[in-house]
Amino acid sequence: MARILLVDDAGYMRRLVGIMATKGGHEIVGEAETGQIAIDLYQKIKPDLVILDILMPDMNGLEALKKIMELDPKARVLMCTASEQSAHVQEALSLGAKGYIVKPFTKDAILDTINKAFTA
Repeated sequence: MARILLVDDAGYMRRLVGIMATKGGHEIVGEAETGQIAIDLYQKIKPDLVILDILMPDMNGLEALKKIMELDPKARVLMCTASEQSAHVQEALSLGAKGYIVKPFTKDAILDTINKAFTA
């Protein structure tokens, strides 16, 4: 079971991912709607995993990923994206993300990607 921080500017996406992750036995320990809140929460709660949307206003997911990795080079972060062909995905992986989830997704896809983050 992983302790997960969900980061997405869309509340419905946080709820959807949270429901799916919880059904898979994981615990949602925090939610953030901006990159800065995600960074602050990461420092406070030290989750096992962060699921981070790439496209958000103010500070995008790539900037937040960069800062989280500076704080904790061993952080486990999965990116959420609308397209796996995106240059953003490749950049996220090069910055240290453990993988990515492509929207729309299924419960099985999310749980499989979460599990892979702990074996990568």
